[in-house]
Amino acid sequence: MALDQVDVDKLDSKGRGEMSFMDHLESLRWHILRAFLAVMAGAAIVFMAKDFVFDKIIFGPKHADFPTYRILCSWGEALCFSPPTFEIITRDMGEKMNTHLVVSFMMGVIVAFPYIFWEFWRFISPGLYDKERKAAKGIVFICSLLFMIGVCFGYFVIAPFSIAFLAGYELAGTTTTATLSSYVDYLVMFTIPIGLVFEMPVVAYFLAKLGVVTADFLRQYRRIAFVVILIVAGIITPPDVVSQIIVQIPLYSLFEASIFVAARVEKRKKAQQLIDDALELEEENSSEQTT
Repeated sequence: MALDQVDVDKLDSKGRGEMSFMDHLESLRWHILRAFLAVMAGAAIVFMAKDFVFDKIIFGPKHADFPTYRILCSWGEALCFSPPTFEIITRDMGEKMNTHLVVSFMMGVIVAFPYIFWEFWRFISPGLYDKERKAAKGIVFICSLLFMIGVCFGYFVIAPFSIAFLAGYELAGTTTTATLSSYVDYLVMFTIPIGLVFEMPVVAYFLAKLGVVTADFLRQYRRIAFVVILIVAGIITPPDVVSQIIVQIPLYSLFEASIFVAARVEKRKKAQQLIDDALELEEENSSEQTT
């Protein structure tokens, strides 16, 4: 059976009410399969480019010539810093191979994210009204862009500061080394979760459209949100103040952007409601005049 033999868009063209529960499951299965194959294709490319990926990308933030360090040093000595020299070791015979596979898969997810989200959108969009689909026009591009910005922010901003701090942390009688798996775990934690967090305004948009949250509700819980952001920043970053502040600022900015998005959605909904009420009143007047 071809991968596109079962397509929710084709099934939906027959009529919105014609898809059974099993049809939905079958459609979902093929959407997931195609997304998984896209991830595997990206992972295969990354896997074959092993030397470039590890030397230039994975181990990039531990080198003094990493773009972030060079840019900050060009701004002045006060901002100039670089990570100390430290070794990355392996303690298990299969650690190199396992880490190589993990890195390939994670980078495959990042590379294939636009396609993954497109498959997700293709699955849910037939269940929306035409007006809702028009309102969400460009959602795949926006979500993909926000995710990539979040990943780049984590890689180029959070990772260098965190790695420099952790590698340079001094404790009497100890030397700085890191296992390969722990280094990669930190790097993954600095990138993919941040990319997902950057989707906050999109989540706020849909929740506002559904009437689940409002701008006033978000404003009311600003202080609680700030505390939650502090906790999240503490979880996804090392225990140093600089890294946590670097994460807190964009996260709180995203929260404020979510309030703005929710307010815009409410404004449009009220304007549309006024138009609908006016049309309804006009129809009632027309029917009364006719009778």
